[in-house]
Amino acid sequence: MSASTSAAAIDFDATARAQAGAILAFLTRYVGDRDTAEDLLQETLIRMQRALPGFEGRSSVRTWSFAIASRVAADYLRHPDRRARIVELDEAAELADAAPGHDAQLVAEDMNDCIRGNIDSLPDRYRSALILHDLEGLSIEQVAEVCACTVATAKIRVHRARRRLRETLDARCDFYRDEDSVFRCDRKPSGAG
Repeated sequence: MSASTSAAAIDFDATARAQAGAILAFLTRYVGDRDTAEDLLQETLIRMQRALPGFEGRSSVRTWSFAIASRVAADYLRHPDRRARIVELDEAAELADAAPGHDAQLVAEDMNDCIRGNIDSLPDRYRSALILHDLEGLSIEQVAEVCACTVATAKIRVHRARRRLRETLDARCDFYRDEDSVFRCDRKPSGAG
């Protein structure tokens, strides 16, 4: 659909079907849990349906739907009980000892948990911009539309998100390749960095 599509020309069911997969992938990356993302997808679709009469076509349906999904995820994560829990290195080591033979999978899961936890620690405006641009592949212009900011602000948010993520990872993690050339991450002691 073109950016000039108005609410009157949009079939909600077709739009929901067309956008649901991309929105679910975005929400899964945003909150880090597929089941939660599926619940948030339903809330996003409800909000899209309610907002459809006011859709004026100033943006594409895709960026409009991502904007709604971004607000739904941010609202969800603002609740203090819903912050992502970072797995501590000692817990990961216990899991590795309990399940020999699954070391490669545990290493990958631990690395993902580490990076996910650090992305989750970013302020909402940076997290959203980073996920939309770097993981979802939206252009800076589309990120600006979704985040309701200028293109310059979107560029700054992506740049600052990358910088903060890099600084946080450098402060909290030691990255290295083991003897098998597997990329690994060990969390630094909490007083280090």
